[in-house]
Amino acid sequence: MPYAIRIHETGGAEKLQWQEVTPGKPGPGEVLVRNTAIGVNFIDTYHRSGLYPVPLPATLGMEGAGVVEAVGPRVKEFNVGDRVAYAQPIGAYAQVTLRPAERLVKIPAGIKDQTAAAMMLKGMTAHYLLRRTYKVKRGETILVHAAAGGVGQILCQWARYLGATVIGTVGNDEKALLAKQLGCKHVIVTAREKVSERVKEITKGKGVPVVYDGIGKDTFMDSLDCLMPLGLMVSYGNASGPVPALNLGILSQKGSLFITRPTLMTYVAQREDLVHAARELFAVVKKGAVKITVNQTYALKDAVQAHRDLESRKTTGSTILLP
Repeated sequence: MPYAIRIHETGGAEKLQWQEVTPGKPGPGEVLVRNTAIGVNFIDTYHRSGLYPVPLPATLGMEGAGVVEAVGPRVKEFNVGDRVAYAQPIGAYAQVTLRPAERLVKIPAGIKDQTAAAMMLKGMTAHYLLRRTYKVKRGETILVHAAAGGVGQILCQWARYLGATVIGTVGNDEKALLAKQLGCKHVIVTAREKVSERVKEITKGKGVPVVYDGIGKDTFMDSLDCLMPLGLMVSYGNASGPVPALNLGILSQKGSLFITRPTLMTYVAQREDLVHAARELFAVVKKGAVKITVNQTYALKDAVQAHRDLESRKTTGSTILLP
């Protein structure tokens, strides 16, 4: 019998349980995938803690890669033996999992399973942030919070490839060195510098047209002060906790600002958008413009430790679980 990491109630990392599961046979439009690598993301901790509620009991995990073991009726695009990757829906923390075929993409030659598992959710998030939520243009200066984190690393490299000047924030000097290597021209160490003051200094008082903020509560208000008039605040995560209630009048006071709270699920709801995002992501990775670094690897059964390390900011780059 295969095993999976499941929760029966929300709470801390100790709620993760290693259990036998019976995935069953694929039904119409479904594919049975034997995972070879599974990505770990902050959204997994939100599902576990209850910040983002999911029906219980639940198998956690949003992204992974593996090999097709069986296909259900009406599945035409995939065959047994195909290497595939996915970034939704929930249920990736498993040795074997049933996935909807319309949410799968084939892994191209030249990209390893572990790389694919580590980049689908974060990479396609970076894609919609840079290419659709705000289309970054050559010569612009942008701000990326948590530049050494999973999404941050991809955002910084991809933005540099697009010709942007990247200001990145990090928590310590070790991560500052990493952010420089990833393409940040300017790095702000938040432990000793006020972000908005440094951004205004770097931009000679102008501010930036867009802020990409996956941290949430701790950075939100200061991020607004980094924007130029008519700038866009992109709040796409809550690593430090949810953003407090906002008086919309603040946006007018600070320069008629725009704000959005996007999700990958909305941007790839249509299969053609999913395939397009994955194709562009695979292309920049194969080209070497974006390097996916898997800096932490855990056995699937050790997901508790993986969550604890992620939440305590001990990780950099991508983290994967091996079934």
